Amino acid sequence: MGCAPSIHVSQSGVIYCRDSDESNSPHQTTTISQGTATLHGLFIRTDAADSIPSVLAYQSRQPPPPPSAGPRRKERREPGASARARTPRCCGIEAETQTSNASIKASTTEVQIGPMRLTQDPIQVLLIFAKEDNQSDGFWWACDRAGYRCNIARTPESALECFLDKHQEIIVIDHRNSRYFDAEDICRSIRATKLSEHTVILAVVPRISADQEETSVLPLLKAGFDRQFMENSSITACYNELVQIEHGEVRSQFKLRACNAVFTALDHCQEAIEITSEDHVIQYVNPAFERMMGYHKGELIGKELTELPKSDKNCADLLDTINTFIKKGKEWQGVYYARRKSGDSIQQHVKIKPVIGQGGKIRHFVSLKRLHCANENNKQLYKSHRDEKYTEDNSQSESHSFKCKNRRKDSTDVKSITSQSSDAPSLQTRRYSSMARIHSMTIEAPITKVINIINAAQENSPITVAEALDRVLEILRTTELYSPQLGTKDEDPHTSDLVGGLMTDGLRRLSGNEYVFSKNMNLSHSHLSVPNTINDVPPCIAQLLDNEESWDFNIFELEAVTNKRPLVYLGLKVFARFGVSEFLNCSEATLRAWLQVIEANYHSSNSYHNSTHAADVLHATAFFLRKERVKGSLDHLDEVAALIAATIHDVDHPGRTNSFLCNAGSELAVLYNDTAVLESHHTALAFQLTTKDSKCNIFKNIDRNHYRTLRQAIIDMVLATEMTKHFEHVNKFVNSINKPMASEETSSHSEGSDCECTANIKNFPDNQTLIKRMMIKCADVANPCRPLELCIEWAGRISEEYFAQTDEEKRQGLPVVMPVFDRNTCSIPKSQISFIDYFITDMFDAWDAFAHLPVLMQHLANNYKHWKTLDELKCKSLRLPSENNN
Repeated sequence: MGCAPSIHVSQSGVIYCRDSDESNSPHQTTTISQGTATLHGLFIRTDAADSIPSVLAYQSRQPPPPPSAGPRRKERREPGASARARTPRCCGIEAETQTSNASIKASTTEVQIGPMRLTQDPIQVLLIFAKEDNQSDGFWWACDRAGYRCNIARTPESALECFLDKHQEIIVIDHRNSRYFDAEDICRSIRATKLSEHTVILAVVPRISADQEETSVLPLLKAGFDRQFMENSSITACYNELVQIEHGEVRSQFKLRACNAVFTALDHCQEAIEITSEDHVIQYVNPAFERMMGYHKGELIGKELTELPKSDKNCADLLDTINTFIKKGKEWQGVYYARRKSGDSIQQHVKIKPVIGQGGKIRHFVSLKRLHCANENNKQLYKSHRDEKYTEDNSQSESHSFKCKNRRKDSTDVKSITSQSSDAPSLQTRRYSSMARIHSMTIEAPITKVINIINAAQENSPITVAEALDRVLEILRTTELYSPQLGTKDEDPHTSDLVGGLMTDGLRRLSGNEYVFSKNMNLSHSHLSVPNTINDVPPCIAQLLDNEESWDFNIFELEAVTNKRPLVYLGLKVFARFGVSEFLNCSEATLRAWLQVIEANYHSSNSYHNSTHAADVLHATAFFLRKERVKGSLDHLDEVAALIAATIHDVDHPGRTNSFLCNAGSELAVLYNDTAVLESHHTALAFQLTTKDSKCNIFKNIDRNHYRTLRQAIIDMVLATEMTKHFEHVNKFVNSINKPMASEETSSHSEGSDCECTANIKNFPDNQTLIKRMMIKCADVANPCRPLELCIEWAGRISEEYFAQTDEEKRQGLPVVMPVFDRNTCSIPKSQISFIDYFITDMFDAWDAFAHLPVLMQHLANNYKHWKTLDELKCKSLRLPSENNN
């Protein structure tokens, strides 16, 4: 206890003092002196920043002891811990301590990027603080708790020197006081080094008082900082900040560094590789591609593929076919003629692979190309390219190998198989002069492959089978594969009229009459008053909206209390719940103005197709989007598109069907060539209204590519509400979603997980499109699945609108599209039964199998039973006599 301390003076003039009784002293300290600076343990007391050790480092120590009550601050070392001090290793003077029993061992971490499995070493942190205080202590001990390796630098010079030596992943710079150094200058000097590309730099800024306004972070970002940390000496706060950086930026930067290995592999790959963006802008080509095409990469990168010269040897529609494949997320491969820089055309075997990226969308296309050695020119060209890289012996050997590989066909030649033997020689003599043309095509659509297989099967089949297959081919060659062929027999008139009225374009008789919209088409915004925010709505409306997430929500009550303006109020509530404003980066005022404009362009005079119907469809869409499987299959962009599509899907609806407009020769029917007239008008007008005035332009702040994707999704969903393609949409959904999903669920039933099914759906944009179409279709005609009271009200409203159309058709001498909807003779229960039987049941069965909607299916069963009862009682009214009495 009373032994004198040992003293050692290093070559650099640093004096190390240590108590001689190291093993027994419970309060041993190490003191380092240099000039006026003193370091007790690892605690520095000095008033001059340039007189202290410039870099301090540790590997691991025990957590800090609780602060004592005395005037002295706590030491960084635990009692009883052994210590050693040594001379500098990286720059300036370095002091290092180690405990005998380290609290946390630094360990490596496994990280996966695609198929690569990477091992990340313990994180290294550099703290740049001119003076030690509670904040630097907080980060020091936070590093200790997290198991990071840490250095402290006191001067700009030592900080830069230490970083160049150790390449820390995280740098924390004290930006609270410019007395000793300029933090932004230090950051800029570190960023000027190439090594800092993957380093995260954190600025510690002073805490602001309650009456101060928070300063902008832009100057820090411009100086090179990645984040700012508001002064907080709590070890937990510092630890949380560092761990978040590790799991966020550091891990992402670590993955990015690994990409260098991938690009090194691509640079040395012998296949020509080209990577483009989703918009076909060239982002990368490897040396093999440069050799094959004769270009230097500087001449290609940044250019669109359309800017490069094309060979005229390809089929006229080849590029369109390729785009059709890859835009759907499908891989395409085949033979393609490309034009080299010299002007020569070369034949390549090309494989194009779409790459799914952020948001589950296609973000890149990877093209792998090799010469298709089908002619002598290509062989000579191939040999010349190989000679540039390899010796003559290697070139001959590998060229021979290449030729051998190309003897294997990329796809089976059906003609070569079927020509070996045939049971029907008479068929061969009379059939298929076009087969050679089909087989010479460089690409094939799936339906073409099916037709080719059937053609081949015909050549080996008896005449009766061949004739049956001829009939199959006749059907397959039509474009309406999913549309039902309506029978010609005399069926139920209600069903026939509904199908005729909703699924055809009418008789198109030239009557000379033109239907003119009764609504004023002056689309002015100036008269529109801005509605209240969702937080300031009247109590009666707010109370109703509290229940808007329930399927039994009464939209008619909202219609009444809002004076037929339910869309604005419900829209504000639903859009806020789904974060639409945040996604679109638009203000709530802009969103309110947009909802007001859209609702003003619905016809309140329509009994059915008014803003209450739009609000009802929006409510149903929002309800469906909350279902787990729907939510897991769609992205935020899809959700926003669905909500907007539901809002605008019937804007400016005239209360008449497409068939009526076509028969009347209306301006819209002429404009849209009698095809999806109303649906095309709804989308076109909605975008016109939105972009006409900046005050209501909800799209004005979003990225151009996001806008294009969003716009396409909205248009596709609104067009899907047209009934002529009803069965096509339902059948595609069943065959592409329901059946594969049922198969996967059966095979993975033992695992009991639904995640893989939705993950597979999310990987294919086509499937997401089918889900969105099915969702808005079900939302649009969900009336029979609502509670009975609401179902009855909607049935009365749609019937009244059809009655009014029939009245006008008779008045103008137009063909009566739905004769059964005569207000004097129509049975509304019969029409509802026909509608449910023909359109609703199968569609909602399929949607329920995907989204799981027991409440809706129960309402549908109850409502159907209600209409059946009315029909059996031969009632034309909408309620049972007993209900009317009540």
